[in-house]
Amino acid sequence: MFSDLNNYNDTVDYLYGLQRHGIKLGLANTGKLMDILGSPQNAFRSIHIAGTNGKGSTSAMIASILIESGFSVGLFTSPHLVSFTERIRINNRQIAESDVIRLASDIRKSIGGMDLRPTFFEFVTAMAFQYFAVQNVDWAVIETGMGGRLDATNILRPDISVITNVSRDHCEFLGAGIQDITREKAGIIKPGTPVITASRTPAVVRLLSDIARSRGAGIHVYGRDFKGSLLHMDRGHIAFDYSGYADYRNLSMPLTGRYQLYNACTAIRACEILGRKTRRTADIRIRAGLQSVKLEGRLEMVSQSPPVFLDSAHNPEAANSLAASIREIFPDKKIILVAGIMDDKDAVGILGPLVRLAESVILTRPAYERAAHPEKLLKIIRDSGLTGASCMIDTAGTVAGAIETAKARCREDSVILVTGSFYTTGEAKEASGASGILRELREYQGTGSRK
Repeated sequence: MFSDLNNYNDTVDYLYGLQRHGIKLGLANTGKLMDILGSPQNAFRSIHIAGTNGKGSTSAMIASILIESGFSVGLFTSPHLVSFTERIRINNRQIAESDVIRLASDIRKSIGGMDLRPTFFEFVTAMAFQYFAVQNVDWAVIETGMGGRLDATNILRPDISVITNVSRDHCEFLGAGIQDITREKAGIIKPGTPVITASRTPAVVRLLSDIARSRGAGIHVYGRDFKGSLLHMDRGHIAFDYSGYADYRNLSMPLTGRYQLYNACTAIRACEILGRKTRRTADIRIRAGLQSVKLEGRLEMVSQSPPVFLDSAHNPEAANSLAASIREIFPDKKIILVAGIMDDKDAVGILGPLVRLAESVILTRPAYERAAHPEKLLKIIRDSGLTGASCMIDTAGTVAGAIETAKARCREDSVILVTGSFYTTGEAKEASGASGILRELREYQGTGSRK
């Protein structure tokens, strides 16, 4: 007999405790959960998004456009930066703590006495789908947790599938080679359902196209079927032109980084297709949706004096894209890098492009058991020859301490960049005064749910 979940703290403790079941890729548990709950995933129309990087940004953009177009829109993303409630939203409002308690309690009771041991992500996916069904959303924008084929979210039968890009990450689960990883991501492609990709890697595009063709799914490829042209980029915005079914000139949004151009164009294409499918093309408010998009932890400025930016780049491709954008946005600034990454990540691949652009580096460790120790990162940097003799490198035991050291080094021409993991940027937001529950960050010991 289960005791009741009486408050929010008990509830998140219970949810995080499910991580003892680890990561189990497969749809058996999710299928059983959905059957028990009455198949809530069939109560709304959906857009399903996979990819190595850019999933969260693209999801937020699509949701924002649909909200501005008058739809009720659910958004399910992972991981969160500060509070669990960030993962489940309707019309960009985070789920209430009282609803988290109620949903978790109801699902827990529903599976009581059954031989069913859902993982953290499977249980939370069920919570999101049930919440969206009960709240009667028109559309749900659903981001995969990892991979695609065996991801818990792949129980959906979406109207549109999106694969933002494919590169090497989570290789222990998805395969070591890019072809294997691509096949796993392509698992979200459904028969007859249009799929969009922003990948610009020819081998990936060819494989995705072959898989889409074999399933009778039309594929829309960036650079061939739709494209964008960057007009302007500064520390808080980008402006760009888009060409697809229609041409949009001088679009803008309050996000920065060249990589956001590709995410935005992918989101627009999805909404163009959706508009045609629903015969509401004229009602899809792309310009307004992009202008009102909200997204944390992606080249986000959290302080102006001194300037502090957060970006959750946690794999080599993301780090390279971040470094390129930093060089474009701040060509004359001195970069002070604060970096903390996970111990099972490609440290050289992540740190290499970022350390090379920095004048000063502070290596740190978020309060998480899987985080790499700063001294280990320091040895990796020195052994790999990633820095020049003039680069100052230090370590700090906490993210907050690393940021204070960085601030002490700031001059008028300095910019602080905090990156390497969602854990690192989450703690940095807490240190910058962002609202949230630091206890959640410290107690959340997920394996693979955060990056």
